[in-house]
Amino acid sequence: MAEAETVRSAGYKAVLTCDNVSRSFGGLQALKNVSIEIGPGEIYGLVGPNGSGKTTLVNAITGFYPPNTGSIHFRDKQIAGVKPHKVAGLGIARTFQNVALFKGMSALDNILMGRHVHMKPRALASLFYWVWAEKDEVANRRQVEEIIDLLQLESVRHEPVEMIPLGMQKRVELARALAAEPRLLILDEPMAGMNQEEKEYMVRFILDAREALNLSILLIEHHLDVVTAICERVAVLNNGEKIAEDAAKDAMSDPEVVAAYIGKVDTPKPADVAHAG
Repeated sequence: MAEAETVRSAGYKAVLTCDNVSRSFGGLQALKNVSIEIGPGEIYGLVGPNGSGKTTLVNAITGFYPPNTGSIHFRDKQIAGVKPHKVAGLGIARTFQNVALFKGMSALDNILMGRHVHMKPRALASLFYWVWAEKDEVANRRQVEEIIDLLQLESVRHEPVEMIPLGMQKRVELARALAAEPRLLILDEPMAGMNQEEKEYMVRFILDAREALNLSILLIEHHLDVVTAICERVAVLNNGEKIAEDAAKDAMSDPEVVAAYIGKVDTPKPADVAHAG
């Protein structure tokens, strides 16, 4: 538990707390009293088999599918039921399992879209563009340029996003999320479809972004080698319930977690072994 204890140092205060969150869709209960807590600067893993409730929990946090019961607090503010655009404005950004970039637009323009939560239209600013609006535009551009430099996207900045490789598209999507200046970044399978080299690059950029921008990160990922390498703690969901939570390596070796991933393996009884012999 050394990794987990490091997070809970003096002055610890959770960035995100989900308390007994449940969500049903008709007769299907997708989440059953799930509780998690993410600390400042922590990379927290959320894993489980397909259909275990991971994305449903993320959608509850970000306001797309509010929980039926339970509470969600972000930096001490209750956000369960808050509309998605308001959740984003509070400082939560996310990427999606399937790349959700705007085709026909350049990488740069896609990243600039992440600044929309900081672009407040003002009538007077439109009238006096060179005094106010231009100043805002320069500030937004500066933020985007810093992110392009951080994620090493200079070579594709003017390329249409549909023309660049998948690994680079995922990096552009990460850049767009970072452009919103989040305090909590939610990454939904950021390495899906990547080869080993692309995964290694993405791991490095996630760690660099956490360090440079003082982020807390909720990571959903099927690549368990990545989860155990960079996550301080991991929660494991199965059939909508949390079945384990621990330091990453300990959680993934839990017998119930192993059974959830590969199925329960029955240990042969002595009598059966003798009979087989």
